[in-house]
Amino acid sequence: MPCGLVAGIAALKLRKQAGTPLAPDHRRFSMSDIASLSQYDAAAAPRAGAAVNRLHARPGNDAFFRQVVAGMRNGVLAVTRDGTVALVNDEAYRIFGLEPRTNDVGRPYADVLREFPDVVDALTGALDAARLANRAELRLKPSGRVIGYTLANVCADSGEVTGAAMFFKDLTLVEQLEERERLRDRLAAVGQMAATLAHEVKNPLAGIEVMAGLLRRRLPDAPDTQALVTDIIAEVKMANAIVQEVLDFVKPIRLRMEPIAIAEVVHASTGLAESKAQRGSAQLTLDLPSDLPPITGDRHQLVQLFTNLLINAYEALGGGGRVTIVARLAHATGEREPAVLVEVSDDGPGVPAELAEKIFDPFFTTKAQGSGLGLAIVRKIVDAHDGRLELRTSDLGTTVAVTLPVRAAAITWTAPFEDTRHGTHSDC
Repeated sequence: MPCGLVAGIAALKLRKQAGTPLAPDHRRFSMSDIASLSQYDAAAAPRAGAAVNRLHARPGNDAFFRQVVAGMRNGVLAVTRDGTVALVNDEAYRIFGLEPRTNDVGRPYADVLREFPDVVDALTGALDAARLANRAELRLKPSGRVIGYTLANVCADSGEVTGAAMFFKDLTLVEQLEERERLRDRLAAVGQMAATLAHEVKNPLAGIEVMAGLLRRRLPDAPDTQALVTDIIAEVKMANAIVQEVLDFVKPIRLRMEPIAIAEVVHASTGLAESKAQRGSAQLTLDLPSDLPPITGDRHQLVQLFTNLLINAYEALGGGGRVTIVARLAHATGEREPAVLVEVSDDGPGVPAELAEKIFDPFFTTKAQGSGLGLAIVRKIVDAHDGRLELRTSDLGTTVAVTLPVRAAAITWTAPFEDTRHGTHSDC
């Protein structure tokens, strides 16, 4: 539906809103008005009857208007020139992550939206702006949701601006899909590079390793030479492992989807992580409620996901500190379906702000050794399961939040990387 039409309809209704200070015009809808409204959101009509009571607005609103706005799949928020909320629907509350409250109408919108200062600034600016952008996007903090919005001035018949309206939609899922497509494009180029590496690098590395082994056997009485050859073989093995990890990352696989308890996956990953990283004296605390619903996912991939997160946490702590894994029921971003949220937290030094946005990029690492693929694999697995990944970091520690939908589509999904691990994983 055109955003300009949305803005025009809301402005029209607010001007004709009976019993409000927005305009002196108390006329009801004309037939042309109703025709315009019907064109606005035909999909809302079947839902309108059930949604009449879900709109929080000033008394005296036209019933048809309440039905249309309550049935909209977009958030609607209107404010007056005196700084109070005139109208807000349930979809707006859901996108903002707030509980619907009927007493919000008439309250200062700066108080109602105090958690979203950017939204407050946008509405305040709209009251005095001569021209408004037709469409803009905004990332809400701290949820990270992205909204696309349109602003409209509400004017009296005299032309005086008496309020402003915002119409917005949750674009988080759209942004995630676009990012996945961009990532796929990048990985396609990486895949071509990896194929070249397989022929141009991996085979010579194997030859160097074989010849170094022969040299070590021919010089059994030269301890200094033996030590050098041993170092050569170790470095060759490390280089070969990095090449193989790159190949595994870009190689497509088919996920084997099945119902699985998140506690089972996390317990399996704790033992595997300790076999791959030095935990030291770091304490591990698990809070995994037994009544969480199962998710639909690939067990091996999910074990790898949490194994990589634990390895990263242990390495960040350097042998001390505390790691906490907490799971709870939540909602997938942009969806009403339930989801399981798992937060992996450590009390380490945190990630510098200039690096936080790059930490999940392929081949990005701050470590002296490593391929920079551990957290990139985490993001890829989350994307494969239609989940959401969020990083929160400060000098007090880092939390990686993984949201996995409970009712994920039970299909086989082709992901551009492969997990080559097999075997039984020990519990913590």
